[in-house]
Amino acid sequence: MNLSETAFIRKLNPGDDFTKSSCFGLRWFTPANEVPLCGHATLAAAAVLFHIKKNTNSVLTFVTLSGELKARQVEDHIVLDLPLYLTYPQVLQEVEELIKAAIGDMIVQDLRYSPDTKKLLVRLSDAYERSVLEELQVSAQRFLSAEKTGKVKGLILTLKGNSSGKHKGHDFYSRYFAPWYGILEDPVTGSAHAVLSSYWSEQLGKKEMLAFQCSCRGGELKISLRNDGRVDIAGQIAIVLKGNLIF
Repeated sequence: MNLSETAFIRKLNPGDDFTKSSCFGLRWFTPANEVPLCGHATLAAAAVLFHIKKNTNSVLTFVTLSGELKARQVEDHIVLDLPLYLTYPQVLQEVEELIKAAIGDMIVQDLRYSPDTKKLLVRLSDAYERSVLEELQVSAQRFLSAEKTGKVKGLILTLKGNSSGKHKGHDFYSRYFAPWYGILEDPVTGSAHAVLSSYWSEQLGKKEMLAFQCSCRGGELKISLRNDGRVDIAGQIAIVLKGNLIF
């Protein structure tokens, strides 16, 4: 489909109905391959069922490669119940060439790795403003040759938010790159925030956070860590295109 991810919803049983049933199968594909988790494509799947198919259930359950994911409507947002992934300190020398390819000589404040998602989290210095992250020119295609360990499949650049100034109110900012899956840069990434949520909650001592992903399109995410080791991530939706695929 030539988009970061395309979501495919399927009925689990012959008698299921997109309007009345509450549980569906869900798979996600990039232009290159299938991925184990995609938050914004899950948000889109829920939006189509709630708003286009007029599904009557208050909560939808999706059976996926990452287990059961739930989506519910709360006012003008859709809230996703996603796994929460921990990060661990990463030795700089192992991934130094990759980081150099991504950010050049910028100052790195912290470096973490999420083994469950194979995502590398690079926290830039708190001295940088949001505009520095937004304006950073990244050639993600170079990551493929620069990554030597074979364990990184996604790169998160993140920055602490500002408590004052033009963009006050966001706890942290991010950008996400996954050329290993055919995605040079993803606009807004739920799966990356399943990693970022655990990291920034630990750093800030907060369970309720507001995040912004600084891609060209950009997107705001409301985050709430739960007591069961999962995270609720809420976002708004807009239906921009309708059509039919003919096989």
